[in-house]
Amino acid sequence: MVTLEDVCFEYASESAALLEAPIPERDGDGRLDHVSLRIQPGEFVLLTGPSGCGKTTLLRLINGLIPHYYPGRLTGTIRVNGESLAGRSLDEIAAASGTVFQNPRAQFFNVDTTSELAFACENRGMAEAEILKRIEETTARFHIEKLIDRNIFHLSGGEKQKIACASVDVARPAVILLDEPSANLDFEVTMQLRALIQIWRDAGKTIVAAEHRLAYLWDLIDRAVVLEAGRIVQVLDRAACDRLAAGGDGTAGLRTMRLISPRAVALPAVLPEENCLTLQNFHFDYRSGFFERRHSARKPVLAVNELHIAVGQITALVGANGAGKTTFLHCLCGLERRCKGVMHYCGRSFGRRQRQQMIFLVMQDADHQLFAESVLEEVCLGLPARASAPNERAAAILESVDLLPYRDKHPMSLSGGQKQRLAVACAIASGREILLFDEPTSGLDDRHMRQMAALMTRLKAMGKTIIVATHDAEWMQVCCDRKVAVDGCGY
Repeated sequence: MVTLEDVCFEYASESAALLEAPIPERDGDGRLDHVSLRIQPGEFVLLTGPSGCGKTTLLRLINGLIPHYYPGRLTGTIRVNGESLAGRSLDEIAAASGTVFQNPRAQFFNVDTTSELAFACENRGMAEAEILKRIEETTARFHIEKLIDRNIFHLSGGEKQKIACASVDVARPAVILLDEPSANLDFEVTMQLRALIQIWRDAGKTIVAAEHRLAYLWDLIDRAVVLEAGRIVQVLDRAACDRLAAGGDGTAGLRTMRLISPRAVALPAVLPEENCLTLQNFHFDYRSGFFERRHSARKPVLAVNELHIAVGQITALVGANGAGKTTFLHCLCGLERRCKGVMHYCGRSFGRRQRQQMIFLVMQDADHQLFAESVLEEVCLGLPARASAPNERAAAILESVDLLPYRDKHPMSLSGGQKQRLAVACAIASGREILLFDEPTSGLDDRHMRQMAALMTRLKAMGKTIIVATHDAEWMQVCCDRKVAVDGCGY
């Protein structure tokens, strides 16, 4: 059982939190206000609500990261399996629950996948034979045989999420916490995640998930808890949750209830005779590491002889996790030195260095490209060197992505969805002709997903060429013009 009784929490000062927290990612202003919740053993409870409403903060209270890693003012009582968490060490708390974070990179301690799966069990002093048995069982249950003995840092975002889920499963906790677990997963892998959650549910696990997307799990949950500004505003049984989500009611931060594969979205391909940019001889594979010599080097990660992208339109790159979408974006914008491909655009040819000056990439993990001390300063850094009235221009851009109230906040104090929108604001500020987005709607609620679609539509009206790697079929239907399917290493 998980019980919260009249819990209030407010993070310590921003500077203190950033210095003390090794994973400095906070959910909006991080405040919870008189939250009381009782979750029965074996119950599956969904936490939902707008981005920044306090879902992640609530999970951190249950798994002990608050106050051990995230200091602040905490009142009220929190119990897991009947034991109060007050005064207990983090390793004691960790034995009772396992967490899959929105950003799986935040929970990895090893370079290779097999060591990561064994890590928690090794730290508890389990026998080697038992650890290997558990890894074998989890590997078969989650269908991740191809991810064993791999370099974690060469996996796609979705593959990393699968390893994160598997590492929790190996430890066999009684309580499982999921923070936007489907955010980086393709349609097929999301269905695999659903199957794993079903296994956990059948095994009597207590499951608490923070999600905007209900379609893949609505019939598994027992209750939905809707949060807003740190308070519980509704508690819904499954039938009520179904009625709420059926209409796509964005006021609760919920997405569509319809299960849609991105490949099923009807969008035309790009024809060579259209106004398009042409990519030729984009080839790339990972050859530097032991794990990739054993696995990935047998087949190139990317093999594009010729590909056409419509100019001035929004093109979606769709495909399974690990198919090469992110690698393609990195090669296109010039991040991968070993990729020697050429882009033909407006009668000119552009090599890697030239592409770096005309293309802006918004990464899947926004932490990799946020450097400034404030949100406003971050956008100012993206403006052209001699831009007039930079603060005013940056403020206008922040307002367009609903971040102006956070202008003086540190970027690392924002929630995952807010960081993503800040990276998009930097792309707008750059003024580049070609904009690349890697899963820009992961972790976004209905309102901010539609806001992102409106932003991209506005950028298209300005003449920008936009290429988006995405698993989000709902978002594709709202704003994309064309679709390119990625199959393995080819297009």
